[in-house]
Amino acid sequence: MSIDQALFRQVMSHFASGVTVVTTAVGNERSGMTVSAFASLSLEPPLVLVCLHQQAGSHHLIQRAERFAVNMLAEDQEYLSRCFASHHAEKFVEGSYTISEEGLPLLKDALATIECRLVNVFPGGDHSIFVGHVLRAETSQKCRPLLYYRSGYHQLD
Repeated sequence: MSIDQALFRQVMSHFASGVTVVTTAVGNERSGMTVSAFASLSLEPPLVLVCLHQQAGSHHLIQRAERFAVNMLAEDQEYLSRCFASHHAEKFVEGSYTISEEGLPLLKDALATIECRLVNVFPGGDHSIFVGHVLRAETSQKCRPLLYYRSGYHQLD
C-alpha cells in the first residue's frame, strides 16, 4: 500500500526547514538550485547530504564536478531561493557570488557556506542522495535564517 502523493506532500510541508542553494561548477559552466533536503550526516568525518531530483541540471553537473557547495540562505534572501528554484537561464548575477579556491560559486551574504567533495551517490526514488565530505565551512553570525514551512517562506520572530 502506498500513500497518496498529494497527502504525503501536505504532511511533509509541516516540517519546517532552512533554505539552501546548492551550487557547483565545471570550468565556466555554473549550476545551482534551491534545496530543502539537506542535512548534516556525520561529525567524524564531517559529512553532509543533499537530495536532488535526477532530472535537475545540477544533478549531472555535480557528478561531473565531483564537488558542490551548500549556501544557507539568510532571512532577506528569499529572492535568491525563488531565482534558483526557477527555470531562468542565468541565475548567477555578476557581483552576487564569488568563486572559492575549490572553484565553487558561493553566494554573497549567505548565512553560511559549506564546500564539499562528493564521496557517494545513493539512489532515492526519483532523487539521488549526494554525500559530501566537508572541505571548508564559513558562517556569518550577523543574520538569521530563511525558513520554509507549509509551502511558504518565514522568518524567526
